Amino acid sequence: MKGETLGGPEESGGRVLAGHTNGSAGSASCVASASKQESGQFTSPMRDARSPEVEGASASSSYTRMLWAAVALVVLYTILDGVAQVLPPHYSPISQAESDLAVGPYGYIMAINFLNRGVISLTFVYGFAGTLGQTPGGLGRYKGGLALLGVWGTCAFLLAVFPTDVPSTPLSWHGAIHLAVALVAFVAGALGTLWISLRGSSDPALLGARTSVLPISVAGVISLLLLFGTLTGAIGGLIERVFIGSVLLWIVAMSIYLTRAANSKAGHLFRD
Repeated sequence: MKGETLGGPEESGGRVLAGHTNGSAGSASCVASASKQESGQFTSPMRDARSPEVEGASASSSYTRMLWAAVALVVLYTILDGVAQVLPPHYSPISQAESDLAVGPYGYIMAINFLNRGVISLTFVYGFAGTLGQTPGGLGRYKGGLALLGVWGTCAFLLAVFPTDVPSTPLSWHGAIHLAVALVAFVAGALGTLWISLRGSSDPALLGARTSVLPISVAGVISLLLLFGTLTGAIGGLIERVFIGSVLLWIVAMSIYLTRAANSKAGHLFRD
């Protein structure tokens, strides 16, 4: 009886002490968790879980920003081209090539614009590939056209490095490189826009763009053929500018269509 009497309080006290210790530990854990949550260190599994729709919307928004950047850079290209045109030595926009603007006291403006044209093209290729890559039809049918536009953009960087020779001056080594690169760029730009326009005519994702981009790409091909023809001696500069403008206008039209289509679907890009 004494053992029970003596043991009872000790055992009871131990239980109370253990319960108090466990309670304190639990309280400390709660306080620590609350502290972490307040300091931003606490992460909830539910908060970290991101649905495919959310991730897809985030990715598509980054691609549409690239497309809008391409549109803005086309506007900048137009402004810089106009500035270079009005500055000395006042080359004729009708009879002289745009590349002549890179030769002279303010030639660096046109050289910058060549670099800008390269950035425009590669930015568009990235945005287009990312956007169309999320559609049910995929990107496979457009890879050839995108590769050609990539060549068109890369050649623009080279045009800035190797200036042309203005009329009535001997052909230099850098002028010869410029002419060869320009030829490759023009063919690649014309075929690239036409390729994507034709392939997009049967793609549900681009059906809405067909009425605008296809005529622009056809006009580009026609202007390029005229440029290579024999009837362009006096107006070669004008026709060249029409061709370059058609490629840039095509990029703007396609970019605007893709961004509007992406925003209209909001998370389910082109998926019905």
